[in-house]
Amino acid sequence: MKINMKDVDIVSHSLNSKFKFKCYKGISCFTKCCSNIDILLTPYDIVRLKNRLNMLSGQFLLQYTYIDIDEKTSHPFVFLKMKEGGNRECPFVYEEGCNIYTDRPASCRYYPVGQGSLKKMDENLKQPYNEEFYFFVREDHCKGYQEDKEWTIKEWRQDQEAELYDDINRGWKEILFRKNLPGLSLDEKKQKAFYMASYDIDRFSDFVFKSGFLDKFDVDPEKVERMKKDEVELLQFAFSYIKYILMMEQTLKLKE
Repeated sequence: MKINMKDVDIVSHSLNSKFKFKCYKGISCFTKCCSNIDILLTPYDIVRLKNRLNMLSGQFLLQYTYIDIDEKTSHPFVFLKMKEGGNRECPFVYEEGCNIYTDRPASCRYYPVGQGSLKKMDENLKQPYNEEFYFFVREDHCKGYQEDKEWTIKEWRQDQEAELYDDINRGWKEILFRKNLPGLSLDEKKQKAFYMASYDIDRFSDFVFKSGFLDKFDVDPEKVERMKKDEVELLQFAFSYIKYILMMEQTLKLKE
């Protein structure tokens, strides 16, 4: 979710940080946070949404999303296409609330908490790692902070099932920290591969199982069977494929 920085509490918070917040039908600002925003969709967001709507991933992407190429990394990112009009409302939100609530995107689950990551170096192991931190989004229209319900950020993440989304998307987030050194921007072919593996899970499935992919790469047969039955398993493999084509890690092995 693209956030107006004037609405952000710039203090970094931990999982144990406390805040008071409650959102419910009947609060005066109900659904106002669902308009005039840019919602970045993660790979698992798309899996949940396209299944909720009983669509193929390609159909969902065509109907409900648009692509934005990040200038620094040249990564293609997918955003939810909002309704046309001055308020740019979410296509899934109505007067009664969100009609895909149980499958809503990760950024919606986190609100009014924001999440960020910093790449740091472990001084003992001399290995880089990603450190997650949290911040609060305090928009003028939001009255949820005036409620008495108290949470820690850890409790909020658990209650909103954001932990599940974070765990599944973690491999993809690691890719987003790829060093963007001169000459390492993605060419058109790699951008298309990144897009397919990140977002178009049904086309990636055809790529793995209906092309010569498994004749070329040595993939454990048990893993192959799990991927055929479980889209999350296939999504994790997609992240490994992206790391391989971006030469981040030797995650795949060619057959001899």
